[in-house]
Amino acid sequence: MQVLTWNTQWCCGMDGKVSVGRIVRHALQMGEGAGGLDVLCLQEIAVNYPALQDSPGDQVAQLQALLPGWQVFFGASVDEFTAQGRQRFGNVIATRLPVLQVRHHALPYPAQAGVPSMPRMCTVVTVRDPGLGAVRVMTTHLEYYARLQRMAQARALRALQIEACGQALAGPPAADDGSPYQTKPHTVHAVLCGDFNFEPHEAEYAQLAAPWAQGEEGAQAPGRWHNSWTVLNPDAPQPPTFRLVDRSWGPEPGACDFIWVSDSLRPHVRGWQVDGATQASDHQPVLLSLA
Repeated sequence: MQVLTWNTQWCCGMDGKVSVGRIVRHALQMGEGAGGLDVLCLQEIAVNYPALQDSPGDQVAQLQALLPGWQVFFGASVDEFTAQGRQRFGNVIATRLPVLQVRHHALPYPAQAGVPSMPRMCTVVTVRDPGLGAVRVMTTHLEYYARLQRMAQARALRALQIEACGQALAGPPAADDGSPYQTKPHTVHAVLCGDFNFEPHEAEYAQLAAPWAQGEEGAQAPGRWHNSWTVLNPDAPQPPTFRLVDRSWGPEPGACDFIWVSDSLRPHVRGWQVDGATQASDHQPVLLSLA
């Protein structure tokens, strides 16, 4: 199973041109090995924001047209009505695997006066992989400016995994009555990816990576999120994914785009790749291979 994550900057490259097609082509090319890309997670996808550079249109519709045979799920963290009409901005999970369930979780948005911010969310699509079975694929983009919000969002992502594992280990009784109470595809297998807007040395990273004990916040068993890069390279820093070309956000490159895996998937991590050369966005794409 191959999963690629990419903050696309509304598909705006370092040349100032917006191209959804360029993003899709590059992502599919990265995933050509090991049977092809299975799941594509994109952040900063825009619908009807003409004031953004190069005036992106309906990028969700464009993605669906460029990925025939795939299912495309859009989680709008911002969904507002203005003089421009309805405007949406958020994250996409597209997959060619069978889909079992889709959920959208609003992340905490505590007030932080005088600091720019926008609502954030996490989209979760449970897919069925032929080898791994049911896997929850989660993608998110945490707040950049407001650290108070970013820390709260990191805590919430940790809590989402605790809750989901609890449902898988001690959930409701099975039901096949065809009602909304029918059995759900609960699974401990999970991948969490996106642009977290923090780096490995920061407190938010430590918060998300912190292990939990049985009984904590209702946890049914101990667990934690694992950075998939660190699983394969425990003694090496993750390669940078941001500020490689555009230094307007800081003087040095840094790693803030991660793919985390559950305890259950840690033994299945087989490959990890970042494309540090492409300039199709101001972030670099990251590819994870599981088997």
